[in-house]
Amino acid sequence: MIPSKLDEGSDTYGLLAYLYGPGRRDEHIDPHMVAAWDPFIGDPARSADMTIADLALLLDAPVFAMRGKKPRLHVYHVSVRNDAEDRILSDEEWAEVACEMMHASGIAEHGDDEACRWLAVRHADDHIHLVATKVREDGRQPNLRGDIFRMQAAARGFEEKFGLRRLKNGDKTASRWRKSGELEKAERRGLDEAPRVTLQRTVREAAAAAMNDADFFARLAASGVRVKQRIAPDGSLTGYSVAMPGDRNPEQKPVWFAGARLAPDLSLPRVRERWASPVPAPRTAPAEVWRVAEEKVREAAGRLGAEGLRHGAGEVAALGDLIVVAAVVSPRLVRAEIRQAAWEFERASRAPGDRALEGQSRGLYRESAYLLSRSVSAAGRGSGTVAALGFLVALAMAVEASRRWHDAQEHRAQARASGAAGRLLREAVEVTAGAAAAREFRARSKRPSARPGGLGRAAAAGEGAMAGVLRQAVPDHAVAILADPAWPALRERLVEVGKAGDDAGEVLAAVAARRELGSAESVAEVLTWRLEGWRRERGSAGAAPGGAASSKKGGAAGSGAARTAGASGPVRRPEGGEQRKGPRRSR
Repeated sequence: MIPSKLDEGSDTYGLLAYLYGPGRRDEHIDPHMVAAWDPFIGDPARSADMTIADLALLLDAPVFAMRGKKPRLHVYHVSVRNDAEDRILSDEEWAEVACEMMHASGIAEHGDDEACRWLAVRHADDHIHLVATKVREDGRQPNLRGDIFRMQAAARGFEEKFGLRRLKNGDKTASRWRKSGELEKAERRGLDEAPRVTLQRTVREAAAAAMNDADFFARLAASGVRVKQRIAPDGSLTGYSVAMPGDRNPEQKPVWFAGARLAPDLSLPRVRERWASPVPAPRTAPAEVWRVAEEKVREAAGRLGAEGLRHGAGEVAALGDLIVVAAVVSPRLVRAEIRQAAWEFERASRAPGDRALEGQSRGLYRESAYLLSRSVSAAGRGSGTVAALGFLVALAMAVEASRRWHDAQEHRAQARASGAAGRLLREAVEVTAGAAAAREFRARSKRPSARPGGLGRAAAAGEGAMAGVLRQAVPDHAVAILADPAWPALRERLVEVGKAGDDAGEVLAAVAARRELGSAESVAEVLTWRLEGWRRERGSAGAAPGGAASSKKGGAAGSGAARTAGASGPVRRPEGGEQRKGPRRSR
């Protein structure tokens, strides 16, 4: 159960009209009141004697009656949401939640007859909206300091009482969500993501690879964003802000974002922590970069958390930077997966509490990031698909080690983020393995149909034919794969291989032999990923001038990689878009 404090405003009627209305996309179902400051107040949805305008006037009455200066934003708005997997609460249970939340917030404490007026509206199964006016019946204003933290504590009690998913209170490590206005502005301008998202990714990439202040700001300037430094009277640098070119407010001034507004670890002091301990300059031959980085990451993953809790927090932060760098220099074939993994791991890189900036594992991660950002970039980004495979395997192991560490510390949000990033990295590993198999593949027969049970040039193949191909290619895993929910997807990939003119059985055997399958949770899913890598690599080789010979130069820039090259991270929106709808702000 998550209480979220939404935008305050001055238009009580406007907010109520939205909550009782159909929603932006007709997502509101049966809007009605479940609780209020007075149990005898009529519900506009179910009483002909009460309108939304009447209800708004009743809520605002103490505000109109107060003497002296009235609060500029007097409408208090909170949503309380359950997890999608939780059971659906009844109106009576939500009413109990609403009363307790208003007590915990300080809006209306139990037994206080002079408290603020409030009500709770339910227009979906999984959440309610609490609306109150911030003036008490006696004309005073409530003390709301620490309200959201007290409501979170109350939510933990209801999770236990109602048998809901158990969460922890906020640890102040989450990035700020994009506001609805930012998202709508990006949509109007035809952008794939809000400027805040682009800036956050750009600043994080610069911070992860930089070695000092000058290097950091040089990388930001080279990325194309606008940069403004904050200089103290004594001449020292105390902060910075960034803006997207062309992103302006209604007054046609640039929309600046301070680093701390992008993410908690992007303020200037936190950015500087990354190069507090110098990293030795790399002295590695270009051909050995991926192998050396792999060895460092494997060693660091095995030592994660061994030096204590504070060192572990510093180590996962350095691991997050390494994934960011890897997303920039990784082979184009899997860059989209690794960039998404870096996005998912962002929360996992920020452990609650203090962190130590020294330690062997942290140093190894930083050395690996420095090595990749310098050496691989110099050799050409996107190169070394096969050479990078071992490094990606080690990186996936490191992320899994971080997930176990966060689990042990009961950092639930960070553990979930590590799990999501780990899955994406495993996918990148298997796609890379499939691409490597495609590069080394030599067909045993020129005619695809010569192999018994092969797909040949058939335009379509039934499940039985594909099952026969499967049993011949991977007999040890065939039974488990056929019972796996991922089998239909694998079957479709095999059909595509046959339509492309290759023998499906030979191809499946080749990708299966590229890496072990015994540790896979779903062999069918792993083989599907490898066949996707096969498809991307073969498409890249076919599109490149000179065919397969061109693909050996390391470029993965064909049809199979077109959607990954330069792909930006997806826009993450908070669950329930209607939560960001609030009363009109006063200007």
